[in-house]
Amino acid sequence: MSSPDELRKTVTLKATPERVWRALSDAREFGSWFGAAFESPFLVGAVVKGTIQQTRADAHVASLQAPFVGKQMVIVVEAMEPLKRLAFRWHPYELRADESAMTAPMTLVTFALREVPEGVELTITESGFSKLPADRRARAFVDNDGGWTMQCTLVSNWVARG
Repeated sequence: MSSPDELRKTVTLKATPERVWRALSDAREFGSWFGAAFESPFLVGAVVKGTIQQTRADAHVASLQAPFVGKQMVIVVEAMEPLKRLAFRWHPYELRADESAMTAPMTLVTFALREVPEGVELTITESGFSKLPADRRARAFVDNDGGWTMQCTLVSNWVARG
């Protein structure tokens, strides 16, 4: 379910909570399936810089990411609750040359894990679209709606590998 200010995607992963947590909380592993290379680990309060790379979880999605390879991204890790929740802030679009990564509005992305009989239910929520500049808000919402759907497939493929 989504609202004009929030996107929410849920996927059931056939993996243990420990496996899913590692795929989310380890910056290198997260980047492998998500499609990014991060310069430092995920730690609460950390400003983590990275560049977009092609995912290693799906060749088709990797081809869609190709035009964006090398673009810069910054995330600010807000929360890490082992086996339960990872949350970070980020810019849901590429910043313009006159925008600062640390002052431009960000959305909050939360990955929540819940153990279920089939494995782990992962809910990805991105909120705060109403804080974005009006001229970029709708596009960011639409783009990320499709993007998080793809990311659900990527993380599912990735954790299924073991």
